[in-house]
Amino acid sequence: MDSQFAWFGRMPADQRASVLLVAQNGVAGFTAWLRDPQEALRLTTDTFRGAPRDLSRWISLRQTVEMVRVSLQIFEDLVPDLAKDDTERAVLSEAVLRYGREVAFASAMSYASAAEARGAWDARLEALVVDGIVRGDAEESLLSRAAALGWDPAAEATVLVGNPPSDDPPTVVYEVRSRAARTSRPVLLGVQGSRLVVVLAGPTDDHEVMAKMAEAFGAGPVVAGPTVSTLAEAHRSSSDALSGLRAVVAWPEAPRPVRSTDLLPERALAGDPEAEWQLIDRVARPLEEAGGSLQETVEAYLATGGVLETCAKQLFVHPNTVRYRLRKATELTGRNAADPRDALVLRVALAVGRLSRSRGLW
Repeated sequence: MDSQFAWFGRMPADQRASVLLVAQNGVAGFTAWLRDPQEALRLTTDTFRGAPRDLSRWISLRQTVEMVRVSLQIFEDLVPDLAKDDTERAVLSEAVLRYGREVAFASAMSYASAAEARGAWDARLEALVVDGIVRGDAEESLLSRAAALGWDPAAEATVLVGNPPSDDPPTVVYEVRSRAARTSRPVLLGVQGSRLVVVLAGPTDDHEVMAKMAEAFGAGPVVAGPTVSTLAEAHRSSSDALSGLRAVVAWPEAPRPVRSTDLLPERALAGDPEAEWQLIDRVARPLEEAGGSLQETVEAYLATGGVLETCAKQLFVHPNTVRYRLRKATELTGRNAADPRDALVLRVALAVGRLSRSRGLW
């Protein structure tokens, strides 16, 4: 090994000794196995049970395969020469091949077990990160755990919530990660009772990306929170998404996925103070501060059922003036009073604004 592998010579003495100990145990196991072939599985498992758990931290699976191949080559070259005749040589040659197969499988199983253990630890750590995002844990602990999972702390993050596609955790993980792989996006996921929480990295301007990720969820609505600049702000996205999930039942025709910002009226009716504040900040306040009777025109237009001429008569202005004011209101708020859904948002926002003002909150 020292002559064929440069990396073996660079290993510390205690690590090389551990490798040699495994090889010696393998030789002892071979002699015992010749006496009783039924002992093969136990002996090879015992050989790799203790050392590879430590060795797997220093030596890769590829390097292990190389060492096993060299050891078996020496076995094949030297052991048959110990035979006293051709019959015994044939028996020893076959025994070396069969025992080598057992050793190869045992070494592979030891690394598979180590990989499963690391995977289980990563899954628990990932669940802790997702729980921390939902709870709003301290930024330092959250980022350090996410970094251990390979998450870029500077990447944008969007939280999606909905129903899990299955009661089987491995199936849930497969569904989410397979969809994420198709979009080339890193994800963090966690199942919390009857809801699945997914943190998606990167921008979400492309609706196709969001639609593909929604396919990983089970039946029912899927709500996406706002996209935040870093994982440290992901709690805000999860809070809005969960608030939207509680309120989305009030909008049966909601798209899938639906943005939490598109559920502001339902969230406000459900008692979400954050949604009320957003309606005031994005709709009610801009209309009031704009002046020029914009708020009065929007309210009159909604009160008349969207009939332009009736609204103009009620305000004693020309219909073109109403059209101009409604266009300005759309530019300020992003909501078109002629659209039924936007009309609902405007109605609720103006009502919430009056209630907040009456309570002295605005």
